[in-house]
Amino acid sequence: MGTKFVTSLVKGEEGYLVGKEAAAESFKKLGSSKVDLSIVFSSSKYNYQDVLRGVREITKGAPLIGCSTAGEFTEEKVEKGGVACALISSDTHKFFTGIGDGLRENEIECVRSAARDFPASIDGYPYFSYILCEDGLSGQGEETAIAMLSVLGSNMKFAGGSAGDDLKMKKTCSFADNKVLSNAISLALVASKKPVIISIQHGHIPLSPPLVVTKSKANIVYALDGKNAFEVWKQYSREDAKKTLNIDVDALQDNDDNLPKYMTRYEAGLYTGGTNYKIRWPGPTRTVSGPLEFATSIPEGTVLRVMCSPQENQILSARKSAEIILANLGKEELAGAIVFDCVVRDVILQKDFKKAVEAMTDVLKVPLIGFETYGEFAMDIGQMSGFHNTTTVILAIPK
Repeated sequence: MGTKFVTSLVKGEEGYLVGKEAAAESFKKLGSSKVDLSIVFSSSKYNYQDVLRGVREITKGAPLIGCSTAGEFTEEKVEKGGVACALISSDTHKFFTGIGDGLRENEIECVRSAARDFPASIDGYPYFSYILCEDGLSGQGEETAIAMLSVLGSNMKFAGGSAGDDLKMKKTCSFADNKVLSNAISLALVASKKPVIISIQHGHIPLSPPLVVTKSKANIVYALDGKNAFEVWKQYSREDAKKTLNIDVDALQDNDDNLPKYMTRYEAGLYTGGTNYKIRWPGPTRTVSGPLEFATSIPEGTVLRVMCSPQENQILSARKSAEIILANLGKEELAGAIVFDCVVRDVILQKDFKKAVEAMTDVLKVPLIGFETYGEFAMDIGQMSGFHNTTTVILAIPK
């Protein structure tokens, strides 16, 4: 049989009915095969527990991984306020799910708790990888990536995303089986006869010269080059924000409706050599008084730049991420793909966001499920990458 991967995306008013309909649509495409893994990405519009109840009623309690979102998509459509559901049936991959809470207090114990019941090895399935869904407002992105390596070891790969809440910036949740938790991560172990393939790309370029973080605490940055951090951000983004977003940065107020859009559009870039930057998202920032709140820790002494991205770069980087998957596929065939795509891409592209999804679909030519994240994870064996923002991460599953 190999592996079958099918998707659906449904909108409605009541979580249970939407979850049930989404799972039923996918199950119909799957045929008579048993469900080995359900993947569920849900808008904050719904009661998550109700959504999972509807899905698991159709899948007869199959293992489930997922989280809340800032937008959902499949190879067929792009939505806001929906539930995306993928079902996988496979004799080349085995799936195990778990969830751990207390992420802000102790990321190591959180990962240990999520992975507590996972097997150490499985005969005939030598390749281990993980799907990770993390609380998008925890401020623990990089710490979570490091904890994954510490707990699970370096001889594995993982990809995932930070949960969203439709840019409300109030509460995000991770799902595993019938559990819904905030301040948590959910994990799916994928034990494979054939290794999964992971790719990552972003389309950002610098707006500012190098800036030094001169005062910070955890994920809060107070000063850059000794100056108020928010004022520095305005200095280098003022002209572009007016031109591309029609936002007057000097008129922004605390909790302004335009503030999440502005802080999502202009991110920080940490130089990693050549033309490469690791992107950091200040989207959780809720005040214009000075400090910037990031999705992960930014230590004092960090050198960063204010970044932006032309629209065409965002579509090209999505296509490039898919092309990397095919370049590493060899003679294998793909069953499907899971995409973790930053909400920034939607803010930049707006109605053209679907063009980025279409670019990936055109290249991969398989079913895909994805959501708009508050951060992305990508780590392959032998390399130290980890937590990202404003990227397209693809985890492709071979047949």
